[in-house]
Amino acid sequence: MNPRGISVFEKYLTVFVLICMILGVMVGTWFPSVVLFIKKFEIESVNMIIAVLIWLMIYPMMLKIDFKSILHVKDNPKGLYLTWIINWVIKPFTMYLIALFFFKVVFSNWIPVDLQNDYLAGAILLGAAPCTAMVFVWSHLTKGNPAYTLIQVATNDLIVLLLYVPIVGLLLGISGITIPYGTLFLSIVLFVVIPLLLSYFTRTILIKRKGIEYLNQKFIPKFKELTIIGLLLTLILIFSLQSDLILSFPLHILLIAVPLILQTFLIFFLGYYLSYKMKLTHDIASPSAMIGASNFFELSVAVAISVFPLSPAVSLATIVGVLVEVPVMLLLVKISNRTKHYFK
Repeated sequence: MNPRGISVFEKYLTVFVLICMILGVMVGTWFPSVVLFIKKFEIESVNMIIAVLIWLMIYPMMLKIDFKSILHVKDNPKGLYLTWIINWVIKPFTMYLIALFFFKVVFSNWIPVDLQNDYLAGAILLGAAPCTAMVFVWSHLTKGNPAYTLIQVATNDLIVLLLYVPIVGLLLGISGITIPYGTLFLSIVLFVVIPLLLSYFTRTILIKRKGIEYLNQKFIPKFKELTIIGLLLTLILIFSLQSDLILSFPLHILLIAVPLILQTFLIFFLGYYLSYKMKLTHDIASPSAMIGASNFFELSVAVAISVFPLSPAVSLATIVGVLVEVPVMLLLVKISNRTKHYFK
């Protein structure tokens, strides 16, 4: 980590995503046999190569979460109530409405009807998954309360298990998009339940045998390079599978980015303003606004690939969320730090 609290990889994630997009398109265009080989490793529409790479991202992230922190929910109840309401009652539906308006109305002349539905589905998957990893970085950069941020992440990870499928199913159903509930539930089991349980038992065993310092300072850092490699390879593979779509509609990446960016600003300022009105301190208000504004993109990408294997445009929409998140969130960090004096 550099002195500002964000690693070089995290700071330039947008650049890395663009590089992966170029490499992926090159692989998909020049080496189609590679794409056919990757597709052979599918079980019940889930590509196991990509599944393993996504586990390499999600498992180390969940190792950082101490679920015992949930016992301290009562310490800052107002901020947590605000976070839960924004993340699960407001955010998924504003994402749906904003994406629907842009894909179906504003950009309807530039995006074919079938792709409109696919991009809308991707936006829904992204909007229903609040951030659980990068929020630690955003909280740190705004001097957020680390204990409170930990409780936020732990509780939201558990809420994902209960509400992600019903909310996504509801919004996809309203949109007239066919919902394979079996695959949707399987995705949650594969990419949330299993890594969550593995991380919990790993933490419990290691802390009991070697202590919390070993876990945080020795064990978790071992996964840092694997996590980065997992993310980059996942992006390259996904873009290689979508090379035809990207080459046919390169402008669509910019069109998809517009509603995603607007949603990010809307949710941040809504949470930030309500925190101010509720007279929360800045170290609580800032992470409260940040966790809703950013997204659990690992989960949304995994679900998009699993639930819509024949519609690569869905996963493309979720990946555009990865592309725009870091520069937008860094801007919101600056806004948060410059307005800190308004919070007593």
